Amino acid sequence: MVVTTGFFDGVHTGHRVVIQRLVCEARNRGQKSLVITFWPHPRTVLQNGARELRLLNSLEEKKQLLYALGVDQVQVLDFDREFSRLTAEQYLRDYVKGRFGGKTVLLGYNHRMGCDAPGADELRATASAIGLETIMVEKAPGNVSSTIIRKALEEGDVKGAADMLGYRYSLTGVVVAGNRLGRTIGFPTANLKLYDPLKMVPRNGVYAVEAQVLGHTYKGMCNIGVRPTVGVGSAPSIETNIFDFDQDIYGLDLKVTFKEKIRDEQKFPSLQALAGQLAKDKDIAKIK
Repeated sequence: MVVTTGFFDGVHTGHRVVIQRLVCEARNRGQKSLVITFWPHPRTVLQNGARELRLLNSLEEKKQLLYALGVDQVQVLDFDREFSRLTAEQYLRDYVKGRFGGKTVLLGYNHRMGCDAPGADELRATASAIGLETIMVEKAPGNVSSTIIRKALEEGDVKGAADMLGYRYSLTGVVVAGNRLGRTIGFPTANLKLYDPLKMVPRNGVYAVEAQVLGHTYKGMCNIGVRPTVGVGSAPSIETNIFDFDQDIYGLDLKVTFKEKIRDEQKFPSLQALAGQLAKDKDIAKIK
């Protein structure tokens, strides 16, 4: 078994260098490839900035992305206080080698593990001492990290985030009832309640999107924010106008994939002015 381990939030282009090397090494050796990851995020357990933490993937999204890259197995370990106290040596010996039968472990250029978080050279020596071959993977070209991608989304730069992720960012949830005001001005919307409350939501604004529902994909536009023209004091919402679509989808799954930001959210003097701007937004979203 050839193994790599980490949280891999986003499974972005930097992660993919490691994952692709993992799959290649396993195939060349006639062995299986294994990714060991964790849930929940360590910061939610250690309370290290947990209140501000938002994730790029749900657990299921992360697993799907890893399998799509050719990984044979994904194992998820519960990250709790007891687990957090393991040293790198204990983790490699008891889990990577002991529980999962790893023979070779791939380590990223800045890989840290265990409560002692040894550097690369010490980590490699530790692995070797317990009978694990190590492969060090060099840093991917460019400056990519989950933190930088989150920052891009915070700024509404969904195109930049997509370049770093290697795919377009999306939100998935269930369609819930809204105030139905959009329907009265010709722009009915599906109000999305996220399945994962820790999922990162892009900055407030209007976006060109794709909407997947009932097994089909449609173009659309999505407003994220507090609807300042009509929703004074309202909670933030994620509302998608799905083009060429008029079906009752309350209670159904909806996936919204972001293509490009059209504009910031803004307050209009009237519903008529809002409808006029939405018509312009729709024309832009249609050609994205």
